[in-house]
Amino acid sequence: MDQYYGTGRRKEAIARVFLRPGSGRITVNGREFQDYFRGMLAGVEALEPLKATNTAGRFDAVITVKGGGPSGQADAIKLGVARALLKVDPNLRTALKQAGHLRRDARIVERKKYGLKKARRAPQYSKR
Repeated sequence: MDQYYGTGRRKEAIARVFLRPGSGRITVNGREFQDYFRGMLAGVEALEPLKATNTAGRFDAVITVKGGGPSGQADAIKLGVARALLKVDPNLRTALKQAGHLRRDARIVERKKYGLKKARRAPQYSKR
């Protein structure tokens, strides 16, 4: 049985994506994709690489994702799906690259500094 794997990361979220030839069924952590991302627009964007390459109904996806919040998880899934599609067919690279699906978003939370309340938020200043 053919199986293609791709890892996606975003903020604290890590997604493992397994693409298998099938009818287009997508499960995330054992739940249906629509149930997992109920009412979230970012969830729909996670499947953009499949639409960009016209492979939407050709593969079943088994996805495990952990860490982060729903938005970060959706972006991690998007990158994982794009990387798995490259394993399926390296010729899809130009379409995925033009759509910007192969770019890892490196923005992460800035660390808290001593003497400050948050990363940049200073304690309230009182003149008197």
